Amino acid sequence: MDSRKVVYLFFTTLLVGSISGAIVGFIIEYHVYTEGSFLNLLFGVIWLLGVCAAFSLVSQMGFFAYLTIHRFGLGLFKSLKLWNYVQTIIIAFVVFDLIYFRYIAFAEQGETILTYMIMPLLLLGYGLIVAYLKAKDTNKGAFIPALFFIVVVTSIEWVPALTVNEPKWLWLYVTPLITANTWQVLILHRLTKKA
Repeated sequence: MDSRKVVYLFFTTLLVGSISGAIVGFIIEYHVYTEGSFLNLLFGVIWLLGVCAAFSLVSQMGFFAYLTIHRFGLGLFKSLKLWNYVQTIIIAFVVFDLIYFRYIAFAEQGETILTYMIMPLLLLGYGLIVAYLKAKDTNKGAFIPALFFIVVVTSIEWVPALTVNEPKWLWLYVTPLITANTWQVLILHRLTKKA
């Protein structure tokens, strides 16, 4: 991949993440940005774009870190099949941890674990869809790495918002992460394809 494609990937990912996050952030607190003057709206949107651009930069760091870890894993386990088994086990642990540890940390008296299952299972379902699309566009060997990236790497990048457990920040943080991660997974093979 030449430098022009790397620059394209960087800026498009930044754009996708910041715009998607700004839209969700604006919807979540619509009343805050629309009350008052036009300057309030303008500065609010600029703030949302900036914050979400920072989150999409975290996504890009995670993407390139995963590409390195993936190569390392392939070299360490000497087999794509074995490395995929390891990644599948890690995916299961991460989904379990997202449910159980958030429940232990934040559940109030009388609250069930079911409410803490929603977001992790939605993330897993979304990851399955993205992984299916990636495998369909490339080959079936890309399914587990794509699923691992969407579920595990997104969860790791999402940790600062998960520890706060504030719904506004959970959604404001995860939206640019998930859209930027999806964009990177689904565009990479198109950029690396030989013309």
